[in-house]
Amino acid sequence: MSLRVRISEVQLAVMLLTRIPAGRIGDDPPTMLAARWAFVPVGTLVGALTWLVFCLTDAVGASEQISALLALGAMALVTGALHFDGLADFADGHGGGRDKAHALEIMRDSRIGSYGVVAVGLVSALWAVSVAEANAGFCAFVGAAMLSRAAMVAVQESLAPARADGLGHEAAGRSKAARGVLAVVTVVALAVSPWALVVCALATGAIWWLAWRKIGGQTGDVLGAVQLVAETAIWVAFACL
Repeated sequence: MSLRVRISEVQLAVMLLTRIPAGRIGDDPPTMLAARWAFVPVGTLVGALTWLVFCLTDAVGASEQISALLALGAMALVTGALHFDGLADFADGHGGGRDKAHALEIMRDSRIGSYGVVAVGLVSALWAVSVAEANAGFCAFVGAAMLSRAAMVAVQESLAPARADGLGHEAAGRSKAARGVLAVVTVVALAVSPWALVVCALATGAIWWLAWRKIGGQTGDVLGAVQLVAETAIWVAFACL
């Protein structure tokens, strides 16, 4: 695999998961399946930018609470609120869906319902409060962002698409490169912060089970919910420990 191909895969991952300009991809773009491994490196970029906003606002005298809220806003801006939207749709579909077809129909609806409002509000509040309480450094921001995106990859590797179209279907399949990245992240997390890995796995497992039970697989909204819930759970663990 050439370096040029790997770079194009990173570019595609940046385009999928953020609003950061990633340049132009050549005439033979990679598939979303091939670019899956790069979700974790993209987490490094998002985590670093979020930490930077937290540090800058804290440096000018803002309280930890204000800094955390502004960092949350920066994270939403950098990612285009992609994962927030996924969590809202996931909550609406699972809270209001009578069956698989109805849940998937609700999740595809661009409007947000009461379950989505509560879910996004609660998770956002937990994220901001936990970041303020933990008052952690660069490694915590980057580690939480990377682990939560590794959780997305793990769900893609282990859960079949729930739809015959959409992001989840287009990225379906198994990726040797993605599994290699997951193995490296797991080993590093076990050495550096095993509690963060355990909490991330529990949060991811809960969303995985809910998605499997309700709609029989994963979608882009499921992946968004996994990322945001897993990252928030990691920050809650940092704040508590």
